[in-house]
Amino acid sequence: MTTKLIIIEGLPGAGKSTTAQVVYDILKDKGFNVEIYCEGNYNHPADFDGVAYFDNENFNILQQVHSGSIDILNKIKIKYHNGYLIPYRKAIEEQKITYEDEIINDIIKNDIYELPIDVHTELILSKWNDFVNNYGKNDKVVIFECCFIQNPVTVSMIRNNTPKDVTMNYINSLAEKITPLNPMLIYVEQKDIKTSFNRVVNERSKEWFEGFLNYYTNQGYGLANNLKELDGVIQVLEARSRLERDVYDSLELIKYKIDNSEFNNNLLKERINSIIESEL
Repeated sequence: MTTKLIIIEGLPGAGKSTTAQVVYDILKDKGFNVEIYCEGNYNHPADFDGVAYFDNENFNILQQVHSGSIDILNKIKIKYHNGYLIPYRKAIEEQKITYEDEIINDIIKNDIYELPIDVHTELILSKWNDFVNNYGKNDKVVIFECCFIQNPVTVSMIRNNTPKDVTMNYINSLAEKITPLNPMLIYVEQKDIKTSFNRVVNERSKEWFEGFLNYYTNQGYGLANNLKELDGVIQVLEARSRLERDVYDSLELIKYKIDNSEFNNNLLKERINSIIESEL
């Protein structure tokens, strides 16, 4: 069976985005019908970005509290499970819908990545199931960046400091869902996590780093272990790396690791091309 899903994973700064683009370019050059979905795509077919969820009861409360915005809520809501999805980011950026600060703040509180871990996991697994059903019958190869390992690890370990088995079970449940697509995982590694992450910090804005620092040290694993500042972030990333190593080893699917420590794009392309020729 032909691989229909290629997953690119790795720590921040490992080179996931570059790797995903290289995979896409090589597949296009070889004549494949291919789609790519990178981190932050609010039209992602298997993930939620900038999407809130309210069960029926809480959606009714939201409408009551913000009665002046009922028309807007009804315009963008999507019936899902026992409630509604509110794709607020897409509404703002694509549909150009504006909200009062009070309502957008209340919506964001129910972002799917801020919900209790059990509710979050249920919604994500459902989304992946929908993706498999929708894409399993076509001839496309789909490339995903970071949503298979990084996002579950982030919401379970980083945000909630859950036990290791919770993360392992979450990701292995995703792996079971995507079995019909004969998925392939490419995990991009760095030998020196501190050096590679500092490179990212130097390339991105101060605001990005402050947000990352807050997320990694002021909740979940970082908070429980009293980790602070840049050194604290590095310690969280090192713990995350150990966890992801165990996740990788547990997965029963086609998988490869690529050492991208040198950031040598020519070597990266050669390695990926060899993998694609071997598997596809």
